[in-house]
Amino acid sequence: MSIRHYNPRRRRRGGISSKARNFLFALVGLTIALQISYPLIGGDALRLVTIATVYAAACAMVVHGHLSYGAKYSSRYLPVTFLFGLGIETLGVHTGWPFGVYEYDTSLGLDLFGVPLVVPFAWVMMVHPALTAARRVSKNWVFLYGGAVLAAWDLFLDPQMVAAGRWKWEVPGSHVPFTPDIPLSNAFGWLLSGIAIIAFLHLILPRERRKEGASLVAVDALLVWTLFSGIVGNLFFFDRPGLALFAGAILGTLLTPYFFSSWLGNKD
Repeated sequence: MSIRHYNPRRRRRGGISSKARNFLFALVGLTIALQISYPLIGGDALRLVTIATVYAAACAMVVHGHLSYGAKYSSRYLPVTFLFGLGIETLGVHTGWPFGVYEYDTSLGLDLFGVPLVVPFAWVMMVHPALTAARRVSKNWVFLYGGAVLAAWDLFLDPQMVAAGRWKWEVPGSHVPFTPDIPLSNAFGWLLSGIAIIAFLHLILPRERRKEGASLVAVDALLVWTLFSGIVGNLFFFDRPGLALFAGAILGTLLTPYFFSSWLGNKD
């Protein structure tokens, strides 16, 4: 007679409704489609696509946070991240700290205190994926990992926007490698401010996902696309191969443990 050991099946997290899932994926798909069109258009159409991309991605990440962690998460995440982004950018524009001396172009639309409103929404777009990845990878160093992801993400973002004339810098000293039009202080400023917002949000936002919550697919898709498009775009469309390899290596290295955890571990 043999004795079989019974291993109870792990209870899986329930999924969200098909309507909610389709809406979330539509927002992520719209974000990617808009970014695909970026190197193919110009003029006012490019300006509108730039702004629309940020709003679509920000909306997607707020929706994902709501569907994953509930109303307490989304109702805190959106205003806190928006106000932090507005505050740190206002400080930066008027004092040169912590990013360096820069100014925004009027093409980004309506502004508040010299900061286009689309800019704080770019923080909303970026911080949720960084926080999600950091919480999954690290327990004690969430703030540091998340801040590093944000700083690495910006290595792709800033050169693209500067080249399009959306903002410009004074570069009196050292610059970001392969990006002579952006001061090195910007990278340190992003790391510092990224650490601050990730640390605060990690403290105040729910950490346990809802039983009937969204999967990580939307966050994974945005992060993978950011890495892929940053490398391919700079290699083949923006003529910045050095930046493609430099920024791609940094962001790819940072995201590798998250992707392994997300795809090879528990995917719920």
